[in-house]
Amino acid sequence: HVQLVESGGGSVQAGGSLRLSCAASGYTFNTYSWFRQAPGKERAAVAAHYTGTATTYVADSVQGRFTISRDNAKSTLHLQMNSLKPEDTAMYYCAADRTWSAVVRGIPDFWGQGTQVTVS
Repeated sequence: HVQLVESGGGSVQAGGSLRLSCAASGYTFNTYSWFRQAPGKERAAVAAHYTGTATTYVADSVQGRFTISRDNAKSTLHLQMNSLKPEDTAMYYCAADRTWSAVVRGIPDFWGQGTQVTVS
C-alpha cells in the first residue's frame, strides 16, 4: 500500500521560508516530485528528483529559491522554499512514479493529499 504524506505547509510572509516534507512508504520509486496548484490554475510541476542518479529538476519560476532533496534512509522527500512570493501560494502535492517521463508529462501514478502554502 503506497502512501505519500506531506507536511510542513503553512502561512508565511513574503520573503520567508518553508520546508515541505513528504514521507513515502509502501514502495521505493525512481522519481519523486512536487507539484502545485493555485485556485483557477492548472497543476504544474515545481521540482523533481530521480533516485538512481540524484538528478534534480526545478521549474524556472522557482529556480534559485526552491531546492528539492531526498533522504533515502528515511524515504522522505523535501522541498526547501526560500524567498517566498505571494505567487507561490498554492496547494503543494508530493507525487511518485517509476519513470521520469511521467513527471515531465504531469501524470505520476501516486499522489499525496497535499499541503497548503499561503504567502502574504
